[in-house]
Amino acid sequence: MRIVDSQQSIVKSKAFTLIELLVVISLIGVLTTLVLANLNAARERGRDAQRKADVRNIQTALRLYYNDLGGYPASNIGQILGCGSGGTSACSWGAEWSAGTMVYMSTLPTDPLPGVDYYYVQTDEETYTLSACLENTSDEKGVTDASAAWCPTQYVYTVKP
Repeated sequence: MRIVDSQQSIVKSKAFTLIELLVVISLIGVLTTLVLANLNAARERGRDAQRKADVRNIQTALRLYYNDLGGYPASNIGQILGCGSGGTSACSWGAEWSAGTMVYMSTLPTDPLPGVDYYYVQTDEETYTLSACLENTSDEKGVTDASAAWCPTQYVYTVKP
């Protein structure tokens, strides 16, 4: 038999209820989703910055090639045809770019994502276009190009001499 004091106090539980736990877990889930979305956007912007830097470096090497040989190298399906002993072989992205005894780039840059390459087209001996496929379609330096079938987003950053 239990004797109850006249000043009986209400015993409070020190545990969380199921509702409180569900609310906290759902809030953590929402915050995680927001953080991951922003993190992925930052990664895209970082890769796009790398692409722009690579394009500027290739542009410098193309200018050196022009100064040495009096024209820009030919192109074939987005590749530079300016490698090898005669300077007419296709250059591979990620390999050395050398024509004859001149080395223009020790490593011709590759796109940060696998399966995507930069795209070079010689329009004439004095002109070319060099493009990179951008992931961030809100980048102010990119343009939408419906003819860029090589680019999954069809949003490209292009430079010319």
